[in-house]
Amino acid sequence: MSQAEYAILAPDGVNEEVSTATMNVLLIGSGGREHALAWKIARSSHFTRLLSVPGNTGTGRYGQNVPFPLNDLEALVDLGQREDINLVVVGPDNPLADGIADAFSAAGIPTFGPKAAAARIESSKSFAKEIMAATGVPTAAAHVFDSPAEAAAFAQQSGQPWVVKADGLALGKGVVVADDLPATLAAIARLGATPAGKRLLLEERLEGRELSVMALCDGERLLPLPTARDHKRLGEGDTGPNTGGMGVVAPVDEVTPALLDQIVNSCMQPVVNELAARGTPFRGVLYAGVILTRAGPRILEFNARFGDPEAQAVLPLLEGDFLEVLYDCAVGNLHPETLRRRKGYAVCVVLCAEGYPGKPRTGDPIRGVEAVDDEQVLIFHAGTAIGPAGLCTAGGRVIGVTGLGSTLARARARAYEIAERVAFEGKHYRKDIGAE
Repeated sequence: MSQAEYAILAPDGVNEEVSTATMNVLLIGSGGREHALAWKIARSSHFTRLLSVPGNTGTGRYGQNVPFPLNDLEALVDLGQREDINLVVVGPDNPLADGIADAFSAAGIPTFGPKAAAARIESSKSFAKEIMAATGVPTAAAHVFDSPAEAAAFAQQSGQPWVVKADGLALGKGVVVADDLPATLAAIARLGATPAGKRLLLEERLEGRELSVMALCDGERLLPLPTARDHKRLGEGDTGPNTGGMGVVAPVDEVTPALLDQIVNSCMQPVVNELAARGTPFRGVLYAGVILTRAGPRILEFNARFGDPEAQAVLPLLEGDFLEVLYDCAVGNLHPETLRRRKGYAVCVVLCAEGYPGKPRTGDPIRGVEAVDDEQVLIFHAGTAIGPAGLCTAGGRVIGVTGLGSTLARARARAYEIAERVAFEGKHYRKDIGAE
């Protein structure tokens, strides 16, 4: 049996022998992904206590939210030492790029999340291209430019549209798939004016269906998780601007065990091997953005953390002690048999505030959340807060509603039933998640 098949389809009855050790966990982040992580971590037999920095309304249900700034690494390490933290779990990309894993590791606190040198696989798209070229990972051809003027001159000369990418981190909004040359030039100007766009990539357009493949990694081994399909565009039919993600379906039926094994072994494992060979082992979750072309799978991008909202659909499909596996990855001792895939499907629908993905309106009361009483529906808080009148909106992507079911249709129906019942002024969401 292949590595991918074994990791995801391990049969019931796998030995889940655990020790009596308990863990105090420090969770970094404040979005829907972090609520999903807190929910999953708290279900572990090893779990003792959770601190979330800064956390949100959802993470606060499983422990204490601590309003520390994420860029004060010295203060965060001091917090971890004072609170006897046994494991740090990092959700967002920016702290990883800033070296949060380096700081905690130097203090002797195991951290799930790569050090800054390995996290460059996400924080620098040109570095990711360099790694893929060195290892023969199939990907789109790309050109790197140190200024918008150089990129625009190349695009003008080529006379064709390009995918425009900011080299740095841009909160999931640093990619524009241009349909023509004027759109390409507009994207170069817009992304080039952002901090993430000090360097720009022009990449060939590939045709095919996109796919998210996340795998837990201990620096050497990979444990693939159920596949997912994110819906990035704001509107139905994949129209409108890119967003941080409007919804997710997991798993993706068209991805056979053989295809998943091909993606893991040809597109992901070589990257892990190369980073280890360079003295920067990757310990955390390696996220591969894949496009399924006629010529086979190609890598669009790598991320160094759980996808958001992919985590809200994938984590509910996992059985086994999730916290134990995170710790094993952090200390370089992954046991793939600890996790297995739950049968069925998950569909996550993201409810957004008025104005998203631009400037969202906040402070609107949210109704209907507490009335949800269905074990097959999970509500993950992202942009919410507790105001004078109770729960209210506090960000662009407000809530993720995840429906579970034995079939995709049942999971989808459950998610949309609750998505319609949760109410706040200006709520909008895609109606076609999982409808393809």
